[in-house]
Amino acid sequence: MKNIRDSINKVIFVIGVSGCGKSTIGKLLAEELEIPFFDGDDFHPKVNIIKMSSGQPLTDADRQGWLETLNELAKTQLAKSSCVIVCSALKETYRNTLSLGIESATKWVFLNGTFNQIYNRVNKRPNHFMPSELLQSQFDTLEEPKDAIKIDISLTPEDIIKTLKENLMDKSEFGLFGLGVMGKSLCRNLANNGFKISMFNRHVTGVEENVAKDFKAQYSELSKAEAYDEISAFVNSLQTPRKIMLMVNAGKTIDYVIEDLLPHLSGNDIIIDGGNSNYVKTKERCNYLKTKGIHFIGTGVSGGEEGALKGPSIMPSGDPEAYKNVQPFLEKIAAKDQNNLPCCTYVGPEGSGHFIKMVHNGVEYVEMQLLAEVATILQALGQDPNDIANTLESWKDAANSYLLEITTVIFRKKDGNDWLVNKILDKAGNKGTGNWATIASAELGVPSTLISSALFSRYISFYKDERIELSDNFDKVDASELNLTTTEILEAYQFARIINHYQGFKLIAEASDKFSWNLNLSEIARIWTNGCIIRSTLMTDLVDVFKSTSNILTNSDLIKVVKHNKQATKKVVSECVINDLAIPALSEALQFFNGITTLYASANIIQAQRDYFGAHTYQRLDDNSGKSFHTNWI
Repeated sequence: MKNIRDSINKVIFVIGVSGCGKSTIGKLLAEELEIPFFDGDDFHPKVNIIKMSSGQPLTDADRQGWLETLNELAKTQLAKSSCVIVCSALKETYRNTLSLGIESATKWVFLNGTFNQIYNRVNKRPNHFMPSELLQSQFDTLEEPKDAIKIDISLTPEDIIKTLKENLMDKSEFGLFGLGVMGKSLCRNLANNGFKISMFNRHVTGVEENVAKDFKAQYSELSKAEAYDEISAFVNSLQTPRKIMLMVNAGKTIDYVIEDLLPHLSGNDIIIDGGNSNYVKTKERCNYLKTKGIHFIGTGVSGGEEGALKGPSIMPSGDPEAYKNVQPFLEKIAAKDQNNLPCCTYVGPEGSGHFIKMVHNGVEYVEMQLLAEVATILQALGQDPNDIANTLESWKDAANSYLLEITTVIFRKKDGNDWLVNKILDKAGNKGTGNWATIASAELGVPSTLISSALFSRYISFYKDERIELSDNFDKVDASELNLTTTEILEAYQFARIINHYQGFKLIAEASDKFSWNLNLSEIARIWTNGCIIRSTLMTDLVDVFKSTSNILTNSDLIKVVKHNKQATKKVVSECVINDLAIPALSEALQFFNGITTLYASANIIQAQRDYFGAHTYQRLDDNSGKSFHTNWI
């Protein structure tokens, strides 16, 4: 017989009202699985037993110490082996205490029966300390768990144990659909963290054959994983409620997969979309699947192949109750912040998780563009790739980030006698999230000008043939006279990065207000401090900044940095303009800052123009009533 000790240790809590048969089933289950059994009633303090024996129901305060004792028992036992603990655990708050700190190792079995069934059972039991009169109070207290294996107590004990064995031992805890680069890395991450998983990849004759099986055979950590290329078998291999994470291409593919899965799913099963989906489509899918009784968790995942394997930043959203069922899995595989907390948090409802992943990628576009522009300036100063790498590395104390680190490595990489970066075609691709972020900014009326600038810079790069032609038509200044220091370039880089983060979080804040998402900017910054592509020392600083403001340009420390670095930024931008160097993001950061800090903008002229040709009206500075005015300008 396959023993539960063959996998990661688990604590199985058998719960239900008094008299439902917890002790009987718990003992039988422990014997069948050959693991220790504990009856929670044996751990009640004497004062609780006396109180119940006198016909008084326990209060939450009475139970708290008892629940904490059982939690400590579970933790102690898990260090040695799996175990079965029976305990009424009627409220969700009780179950939260029982599983505190061991969520990923906790399994719930709920013995369900009618009041009359259990009342009759209690009356037949001799010498039980709880009188049957207290049974109604237990039913009144009961909050049925949604994440438990629900068992009908009218079944025979043999059938109950058979059902539990199948769910607890033979079936997988988590399913992953789609074995591309990210899907494979997440599978290995889940397996390395002790979860029993099922993996699915489609079968396409001559194109994709035995992908899951071959992948399983490739890595020892997947020895206990199940591999499938047939959907029905894959779905049936999972414990209920099923948890299936989709790692397939965003767009119509997601909808096709959902339709393929639906005939095989049951009520309260959970689909997790871990791809870069559009947040609007995520909201639509949430609403559609709700009509089918299925939960949908839209989840941003950042970190690339390495992050997915070692710990990504994870941004889930959707039904908060459904999220609790997948929380132990996602938090366990996520990267950890400086306080060892998972870089994973429940973001909010609907498509908010995919929205902030979209903004994350927009900020990422800008961070990459800024480093590219900095490298262009350093090259114009005469630095070769190795010199540029040395300069960037010297900036780590002042402005470290994951992207700065990898860009340093990139500039050091040789290919033969030359640096590899010099041989790469200068046409930058994109996968759509920067485009969506720009569209969302326009729809929400938020000036995310750096994201659009970085996006359009990639678009410009793609016109390679036209750029070659036009470069012959128009002469450029020799940039050898560029009058800049590396310190000034660093300060301009720091200035632009602060503006980039201001704009990114401003977009999130405006969406939160518009859609009533109630997003926590500090918590979002926290889960972006590790695992994700835009992790940096600046992001770590923003965790505390957002605890007191939603506008980072009102923070006194950042105000000092911006004020100090503005002069260098002006010089860098001016020198680059004079010397015909294209620095769209650096210059836009300065232009935006000048605009957002202008007391009286030129928009008064635009309003006059609009009123002249379209009678669109305007308001006056000398009239506080909000009244609109129109002038006959001729």
